[in-house]
Amino acid sequence: MKIAITTAGETLESPVDPRFGRAARFILYDAQTGQMELVDNSQSLNAAQGAGIQAAERISRLGAQVLITGHCGPKAFRTLKASGIQIVLGADGTVRESIEAFRAGRLKPSDAPDVEGHW
Repeated sequence: MKIAITTAGETLESPVDPRFGRAARFILYDAQTGQMELVDNSQSLNAAQGAGIQAAERISRLGAQVLITGHCGPKAFRTLKASGIQIVLGADGTVRESIEAFRAGRLKPSDAPDVEGHW
């Protein structure tokens, strides 16, 4: 399973970025192999509008089945859901801690966005 996590840094010890569409980066983590890939999100970060949709499309193209983030707006949420991606909201702490919390069942997929757009 591939898990995408929003991050403000470059490692598993970096803090989770609470924003989805305007997160600085994503870490794509392969839960089976433990491999990670750092993905730059500057294109969406600097977008005048549509950052969440662009980021959601990118996550989908990367093959992620799960997204872990702090918050997600309605347009990005719909785009992710349409791609079959589970959206886990409310993550904080480090990327590693959030992955472990998800795998242990302490973080669960959400059924609705938790912020308005342009957050």
